[in-house]
Amino acid sequence: MKLKGAEIIIEALRRQGVSIVAGIPGGSNLPVYNALHKSRIRHILARHEQGAGFIAQGMARSTGRAGVCLATSGPGVTNLITAIADAKLDSVPLVAVTGQVPTSMIGTDAFQEVDTFGMTMNITKHNYLVKDARELPRLIGEAFRAAEGGRPGPVLIDVPKDIQLQEIELDIWPQAPGPVRCGMDRSAIEGIAELINSAKRPLIYAGGGITASGAAKALSILAKKNSIPVTLTLMGLGVFSPDDPLYLGMLGMHGAPCTNYILDETDLLIALGSRFDDRAIGKVEEFCPEASIVHIDVDASEIDKIKRSHIALVADVKEAIECILPLVRDDRREEWTGRIGKIRNEHPLPNPLVNDPLNPLNVIRTIGAASGPDTIIATDVGQHQMWVAQAYKFYRPRTLLTSGGLGTMGFGLPAAIGAALAHPDRQVICISGDGSIQMNIQEMATLADLGLDVAVIIMNNQHLGLVRQQQELFFGGNYIASKFKTKLDFAAIGRQFGIRGINLEDAIDPDRSLEQMLKEKGPRIIDVPIHYGENVFPMVPPGSANREMIIRRLECLNGSNA
Repeated sequence: MKLKGAEIIIEALRRQGVSIVAGIPGGSNLPVYNALHKSRIRHILARHEQGAGFIAQGMARSTGRAGVCLATSGPGVTNLITAIADAKLDSVPLVAVTGQVPTSMIGTDAFQEVDTFGMTMNITKHNYLVKDARELPRLIGEAFRAAEGGRPGPVLIDVPKDIQLQEIELDIWPQAPGPVRCGMDRSAIEGIAELINSAKRPLIYAGGGITASGAAKALSILAKKNSIPVTLTLMGLGVFSPDDPLYLGMLGMHGAPCTNYILDETDLLIALGSRFDDRAIGKVEEFCPEASIVHIDVDASEIDKIKRSHIALVADVKEAIECILPLVRDDRREEWTGRIGKIRNEHPLPNPLVNDPLNPLNVIRTIGAASGPDTIIATDVGQHQMWVAQAYKFYRPRTLLTSGGLGTMGFGLPAAIGAALAHPDRQVICISGDGSIQMNIQEMATLADLGLDVAVIIMNNQHLGLVRQQQELFFGGNYIASKFKTKLDFAAIGRQFGIRGINLEDAIDPDRSLEQMLKEKGPRIIDVPIHYGENVFPMVPPGSANREMIIRRLECLNGSNA
């Protein structure tokens, strides 16, 4: 059968089980869109390529399957780059198919030409510049295996326009090879089990790798069998029940005070699917100073990259835990759990000093009370993101969608759209700030077009809140470029896009109004006014050890860091 390159792309996507793609057409990818017109694959027209990339990420992060986005050459690609880099840092499976100028024009500075292959080499797990349509069936299969296999990540396929139009004879599609399984290092498994059994004060430090490998159940069994407390990174929230007595909360820059202090006392740190990033561990030399370190990760490049381990294992973390479990003894560890209880009582997470329904932590708790365990929360980046991490209880993996590594403002709204597309039967809430929402506010039109059941909650303080907070704490109150002069009413803006909205500034009972809006269906926007002076505490000053966290503003003003 004769097929054009563009038709091969669409058929290959269908064979990979893709049912929804997001993107924007342009001159260099119109053949792909022409082929898509004849397909049953649903296309979501974003308003910006970055939005398309994050819509695809929302689908990927909430399902574990690769999301697909499309963009044209030149500005289409450059607009998409932030979403690709974001996927790389957070290990999100993403396949981006981009158009390119015709092969004969590459390197001539043609209209809307950029070196897509070169620009994306360092922000993708793999990338391709296709030179013959005959390569497409194999390359697209490889792209999905690369995106979803091992440590997940983004893959880009750049296809010149003439290759999209090239017609070839194709009768047999290449068969996908079976999964590659690596043998487990038995000596390392036995050594890890021996360290766990002999430790007096072990602690598990788990991250997004638990989600990627589907290891949440195995993690819970290990922790409970040996009474090992568990702390999670931002990307790991949801993989361990927040109601479990062994759960310590999130560690790091804005983690629970007790957790950061407990880490100083552990004698064995078991790092599972986590990468020792700076926001989690603070000053490297002073992180877990008394502990031996076990590090299990599927990515060999993460081993000993930041913190040297005593025993390391490059493996799928779920398979590794399952191999370790039979060798670990049952242990109640009463002395260690008792010590942890004492530290918890002495150093609780700071709570609002007043019973204000518009205090950010109270707002998050109201949202949590009105949500179920399967609710998907997408956040943007900033103070609201950290308040969510501190106060919202996540009971399931893949229910928190947030930009951790790149910290991309503008992530939340399109990611929520993607999650709602992938899970039309589940409650989806986007929690944003007034600074972040403006980064991709145009995707309100996409949300309105689709009529998805997404509640968008915007914490509005007329500031870039986390920037203002750092200027207050670390730059002598020299506030510059952190306040918006114009106060926006996002509920009113939403109505201009055709979305229902309320502003809690006008509400007699803000809690009840918020709860009522969360119960409704369809797209809606809730503008939540918060005081610009509200800060996220605790906060570890950049470059400091986690124990040197600032607990409250009063202590900061008194010059104390504890």
